[in-house]
Amino acid sequence: MTSQQEQFRVQELGDFLRTRRSRISPEQVGLPRGERRRTPGLRREEVAQLAGVSVDWYTWLEQGRPISVSIQVLESLVQALQLNSIEREHLFFLAHQQPPPETTGPREMVSAALQHFLDQFDLSPAFAIGSRWDIVAWNKAARLVLYDFARVSTRERNIVWRTFISAEHRQLVIDWDKHARRILAQFRTSYGRFPGDPYMSALVHDLLAASPEFRAWWPDHEVLRGPEGIKEFNHPQAGYLAFEHLMFQVYNEPDLKVVIYTPLKGGETEAKIRQLLMTEEISDF
Repeated sequence: MTSQQEQFRVQELGDFLRTRRSRISPEQVGLPRGERRRTPGLRREEVAQLAGVSVDWYTWLEQGRPISVSIQVLESLVQALQLNSIEREHLFFLAHQQPPPETTGPREMVSAALQHFLDQFDLSPAFAIGSRWDIVAWNKAARLVLYDFARVSTRERNIVWRTFISAEHRQLVIDWDKHARRILAQFRTSYGRFPGDPYMSALVHDLLAASPEFRAWWPDHEVLRGPEGIKEFNHPQAGYLAFEHLMFQVYNEPDLKVVIYTPLKGGETEAKIRQLLMTEEISDF
């Protein structure tokens, strides 16, 4: 490839990323619109945050600088920019001069209808989980009760990773040991469905290195299916929250599962979530 062709390639890559970024609103990825937004779409720093890369690195990519891009980062950009299959292939051709791998594992796409469905549960945290245990969509109640998932990388939105690594999550969940063991056993069941999957293997490898509890319990090979029943949290602002736990599979996306936490009847959870929502509306105003 001549230097002129290379310059054209990286310029096309930067322009393509910029146009994809401009068409996505902050609300589509769970970010607040904020003030003084001069251009439509996401800012560079927001895309970088969603993809789990540095702002400088992503800026250089859009500017057409000759930097190398890994498959993992390209897949993160696909998710962050909500590219369809044709756009994904085009991105890989621009970045690698070859099509994307065919065996990258399941790629769960969240439709607008599914996101709208999650948003209907005003007082019930609701979210969608992919086959690799990444949270791929959520509603406002889930963001306020559990975590602001839009502000972290895909790895940090992984339920198993967050369960064992996040100190904040450990403080949120009541009876963390029991909860973590159950999550691990359910994950182990899923893990057996994708032997040799690079994403899952890397996740387990990193958890074995980072978490003493995961390292101690993983060799037990405990497996489990089904929802947990009652979820109890000690929220830093709202205090004690209790929910009934419901999980079901999305019919046209068999690797996607929807989880809904319904406030337990007879308690104060519903009123507390309403207060959290009201407090946020006031602060936004």
